[in-house]
Amino acid sequence: MDHKYIIGVDGGNSKTDYFLFHIQGNFIDHIRAGTCSHEQFSDGYASTYRIMGEHILELLARNQLSMEDITAGAFGLAGADIPSQKKQLSRVIEQIGFTNYAVDNDSFLGIKAGSESGIGICSINGSGTVTGGISPSGNRLQVGGLGSELTGDEAGGFFLGRRVLRAVYDEFYRMGPPTNMTEQVMTLLQIPSKDVMIEYAMNSVLQKSLPNTQLMQILFACADEGDSVALEIINHTARQLANSTVGCLHELDFEKEVDIILAGSVWVKAESPILLETYKSYVEQLTDHHCRYKLLTIPPATGAVLWALELAYGQPVNQETRNRVIQAVEQIHAHHTNTRLIH
Repeated sequence: MDHKYIIGVDGGNSKTDYFLFHIQGNFIDHIRAGTCSHEQFSDGYASTYRIMGEHILELLARNQLSMEDITAGAFGLAGADIPSQKKQLSRVIEQIGFTNYAVDNDSFLGIKAGSESGIGICSINGSGTVTGGISPSGNRLQVGGLGSELTGDEAGGFFLGRRVLRAVYDEFYRMGPPTNMTEQVMTLLQIPSKDVMIEYAMNSVLQKSLPNTQLMQILFACADEGDSVALEIINHTARQLANSTVGCLHELDFEKEVDIILAGSVWVKAESPILLETYKSYVEQLTDHHCRYKLLTIPPATGAVLWALELAYGQPVNQETRNRVIQAVEQIHAHHTNTRLIH
C-alpha cells in the first residue's frame, strides 16, 4: 500500500479534532480547533472548506506529508443530518483531496468507537439527541438529530432542562400537578417569586445560560424519590429514545443480536439508572432483537480514526490495533481536559 496514513475528523458545534495516524494504528499528530460546521458560519460550506482544508493541510505539512500519502479519511460532522447536507459536505471533502472517505453525522462515530465489529446502533443523549445505525451490509441510517419535535428529538439536556421548567410553569399556571422540582428550580435560578418565574426562565433560555446539568440532577433526584411529574418526563424521554433506536434498528438489515452504543453526557454521566432502565424496558417491548448495551466511555473521535482505518483495510482492524488507537486518542483527550482544568 503506497499511501501510509489516514485522517479521522470529529467535528462538533464547538470544537473539531483532526487526527493523523499511520495505517498500522500508530498515532502521528493531532490538531484541536474550533468548529468546522457549516451551520455556524454566514457563508456556510465555503467556511467549512476553508477551515477544514487549512487544518488538514497544516497537519500534513508539519509532518512532511501531502494528500498523496493519505489512503482514507473518516468525518463525523455536526450538521451532516439530511441527504443534501451530506452531499455538500462530500463535495467539500473531495475538494480538499480525499477520494476514499466516509462522511456522516457524528453519531456514527459512536458505533465505530463502541462496537468492535463496527456495526450497531448509537443513541446519543447529550446536550441534544440523535440516533445512527450501521448494519452488517454497511447500510447507514440516521434518525432524528435535527433538534426538532418533528423528528422525535425529545431527549438531551437542552430538551430536558426546558421540560423541567415547563413542569414548574404548569404547576403555577396550567393546572399541572405539584412537583418537588418546583422549589428546587426556584432556588437554583434564584427566582424570587412565582409571578416572575417565566421571565427568569425565558431569559436563561434565550441567553443560553440555563444550568442544564443542575436541572438534570434535580430531575433525576426527584424521579428517584417517586415524584410523579419527574417520572413522567423520564418516561416520555425514554420512550422517544427507544422509538428512535428501534425504528433505526428495524429499518436496517440487522441480524438477531445488535450492539446498542449509548453516548453523550445524559447517558454516560447520569447519577441515576432510572432513565436507562426505562429506555431498555421500552426497547425490549418494541423489538425481539437481542440488544447488547454498551456505555461509550472513550472519546467518540476514536471512531473517526477506526473508521478511516477500516476504509483503508476494507475491514475492521484487529483488537491490538484497536487498543492502540483507543489508548492514543484517550491520552490526547486527557491532555486537553487537564489543560482546560489548569487554565
